[in-house]
Amino acid sequence: MSLSKRIGSISPSVTLAITAKAKQMKADGIDVVGFGAGEPDFDTPEHIKDAAKKAIDEGFTKYTPASGIPELKKAICRKFKTDNNLDYSPDEVLVSCGAKHSIFNAILALCNEEDEVILPSPYWVSYPEMIKVAGAKAVALKTSHEDSFKISPQQLKEVITLKTKLLILNSPSNPTGMVYSKEDLVAISKVLVEKGIFCISDEIYEKIIYDSEEHISIASLNPEIKKLTIVVNGVSKSYSMTGWRIGYAAGPKEIIKAMSNLQSHSTSNPTSISQKASLAALEGTQEPLYNMVAEFARRRDYIVDRLNSIEGISCLKPQGAFYVFPDVSKIIGKAFKGQAIKDSSSLADILLEEVNVAVVPGGEFGAGEYIRLSYATSMENITKGLDRIKEFVAKIS
Repeated sequence: MSLSKRIGSISPSVTLAITAKAKQMKADGIDVVGFGAGEPDFDTPEHIKDAAKKAIDEGFTKYTPASGIPELKKAICRKFKTDNNLDYSPDEVLVSCGAKHSIFNAILALCNEEDEVILPSPYWVSYPEMIKVAGAKAVALKTSHEDSFKISPQQLKEVITLKTKLLILNSPSNPTGMVYSKEDLVAISKVLVEKGIFCISDEIYEKIIYDSEEHISIASLNPEIKKLTIVVNGVSKSYSMTGWRIGYAAGPKEIIKAMSNLQSHSTSNPTSISQKASLAALEGTQEPLYNMVAEFARRRDYIVDRLNSIEGISCLKPQGAFYVFPDVSKIIGKAFKGQAIKDSSSLADILLEEVNVAVVPGGEFGAGEYIRLSYATSMENITKGLDRIKEFVAKIS
């Protein structure tokens, strides 16, 4: 069968693949500890589910405007004003089938063939694939432990060319959990404004943030950067609504209109029932969110301490999201029961097959000497999984 070159160039999502394999092993009766999932392990709060049930009972099951129902777009505008000091009107907001969909729409609306998109590395695994579909080129901007996985304005300047169209910024970050400070963002915004480069600010983990850290949206810094920024967010992570598939984007009216036109021909409207549930999420009690974040903070502290106690593993404490991204470079090059650990992918394969622990290899995030573990799982699972990893590392040679 002859498929298009564009589709042939796309790789499947490794995080979804590993999660699916771990679930299948569990279904086969194997006691697998899964650290792959990028979704909260909490149930969707009751008041949100009740809003969805009410929508069904009232017959709110038909098409809606392709860009989202007016009342949800107004609620999103209020959220931006209250939480981020950002003023948007409803015609500057698009509701999509998840934040991933919003990002995809934005990349397709902005990028032409051969345009360059700067990706701070490590990056979320789907960004490069979306860029490929648009016919553009991903330019990885490598970061490391030493700089807390954050780019500097000087680094940014060095990779900008005449073809540079866009920077994708993710804070808090998947996979590292790092958060850009206001000072960081001011410096980056100056470069973007000077060069006239657009920014997609992926803020899906905005509410999952710890200690004294503060989430700042780069679009809120000044009118100039706001004109160049498409802010992306959603309800999936903050309200444990991953399966409801509602994300949203806000930005300059012309760009949002282009994204809306694209969406009208691809998916039409996001699910009507999910939009009503999302309205309840944004406007209802936030107590379930606060409780979830407090539990994530407890798990974060435990998993970081445990990982750093294992010889050969080094892990920064994340400031947000629910992932750790430990450095396993001292393990790579060794062997387990005669099996060579050539890179993070082979390490992930051996961990799953030999000790039944599922992690995501860092190579898929542009950082081959790391692995990603999600602590969106119970403390019991975290403890069991880390015990197995510790025993595994003790046996490598």
